Amino acid sequence: MKASWLFSKHPLLVDQDLATVIGLNEAIVLQQLNYWLHSKSAKKIDDKWWIYNTYENWKKQNFPFWSVATIRRTFSSLEKKEVVVSANFNRAGFDKTKWYSIDEAKLNQLMSSACDQNEQTSCSNCADGTDQNDHTYTRYYTETTSDTNKNSDKSQVTYQQSQSTKKEDKSESIPYKEIIDYLNRKTGQKLKSTTKIYRQLIRARWGEGYKLQDFKTVIDNKKREWQGTEFWKYMTPKTLFASSHFDEYLNANKRETKENRNGGFNIDKESQKKFFDQIDDSELPF
Repeated sequence: MKASWLFSKHPLLVDQDLATVIGLNEAIVLQQLNYWLHSKSAKKIDDKWWIYNTYENWKKQNFPFWSVATIRRTFSSLEKKEVVVSANFNRAGFDKTKWYSIDEAKLNQLMSSACDQNEQTSCSNCADGTDQNDHTYTRYYTETTSDTNKNSDKSQVTYQQSQSTKKEDKSESIPYKEIIDYLNRKTGQKLKSTTKIYRQLIRARWGEGYKLQDFKTVIDNKKREWQGTEFWKYMTPKTLFASSHFDEYLNANKRETKENRNGGFNIDKESQKKFFDQIDDSELPF
């Protein structure tokens, strides 16, 4: 049985109905997992196709725009929904790398139930999945054909498109002011919570599952490390809340405490200076 809401080629395409039901991040990961399950890298075990990878490699090869923590949470969410199943088929007992597969019957059941509840005719139009998957199994999305033109009205969006057009349904629940006010109190700055760039950064991390206390912890950790040093000038939302370092900054205190307990830990100030000296503002993603 083919799952109606999945494609099989490489571009990060997402079915809008799928993203609505299970979440945007989950839909992106599920589609990419489906791509690899139809690749030569997949292994057939007990009449089911599986693919294995570490979270770090998922980030490097597929989702460079997310942190490892976000990828881990998204896979966990899909497993809780029972849409993705995991196992360990590694020969070495110490190898804990997960193998993943998709329970397409569970996915079809979940989507059909959601469509019935919401009376979404676009779901039922491709209930058996034949039309949609037959096209995507046999050609690349970049081809211009009469078939792809016919399908242009289907609810498919790229990750970037969905990010730019997605409505922020709960924008009022994101504590922009409280986060910026906390940063101002800790640093003596007078930053405005209405600044567009700051709100974009906060909204992006909030969408990955981070909460108010996480932002405060990042601010506290870097204040303790950078106060009185040349790095104090980087106590800004652009540096603190960027996706590439947020998770690292969040867990910095835990890592330092553990390393101190295991024999001492010295912060390499020279390495940090080299890192910041290499930053080119024109290359930052904001």
